[in-house]
Amino acid sequence: MSITFSKTGQAMPEKTVKLDTSAFDTISGTEVYWLGNSSLLINSRGTIILIDPILDSFDMPLLIDMPIASRDIPRVDALLISHIDNDHLAFDTLENIKGQTKSFHAPAYVADVMKEKGFDTQEHAVGEVFEVNGIKIKPTPTKHNWQSEKEKYNFREWKEEEYVGYWIETLDGTIWLPSDSRLLPEHLEMDNPDLIFFDFSDNEWHIGYDNALLEAKTYPKADLVCIHWGSIDAFDWAVFNGNPDKLREDVVNPERVHDLAVGGKLRLTKK
Repeated sequence: MSITFSKTGQAMPEKTVKLDTSAFDTISGTEVYWLGNSSLLINSRGTIILIDPILDSFDMPLLIDMPIASRDIPRVDALLISHIDNDHLAFDTLENIKGQTKSFHAPAYVADVMKEKGFDTQEHAVGEVFEVNGIKIKPTPTKHNWQSEKEKYNFREWKEEEYVGYWIETLDGTIWLPSDSRLLPEHLEMDNPDLIFFDFSDNEWHIGYDNALLEAKTYPKADLVCIHWGSIDAFDWAVFNGNPDKLREDVVNPERVHDLAVGGKLRLTKK
């Protein structure tokens, strides 16, 4: 996909691809969709997994249009939340799809907050495997407890285990979402994933650009679906300013970099 630029110079995707309910039909393989920023949809042979969906209001201006209204989502087998940040957890979206969602999953603290809001949420620790229709899902470690450095948030202790990624094993291959995180040694010691939801944000509480290249080099065959870029109108925030064209210039095996349109999809293949 060709990249365009905002008036302030942010790399951003072209026109949003609108989703209809056929994206939620039973299919023969596994397809992944980027819904903007860090919102993700997986359809694995008809099992629907949503990760960190934000499809309604947001507290910062957007560069993108939403691919689907949350109220139009027909069904969800599992909704996964990675951490508490408001660009990953939006209760207005969750409320709109609550009746269509079979199960909610989140790490410690986040699960408690969701329960307080009326969502029957299963809590999972790093390394704890759970299954959704035969798909194995394992939370992976992160380091993203940035609130611990801010006086504004010193009303509680922000623990690393309250922020997770997800390792997802389907019949058609393995998907890894490292999520927002500094690079950890464990991130370079995983089994080989077939697809990575790839954050390459050059930010001290994210992976950092050079470390993103190292992570990509460690898994040289994995498809890299770019996330956390081109969605939030914030030209002076490095965390929202990745450029997939730059990534292609620097990464090992650049043909595997996928800068999907919002609402765009990629079919999962085993490597």
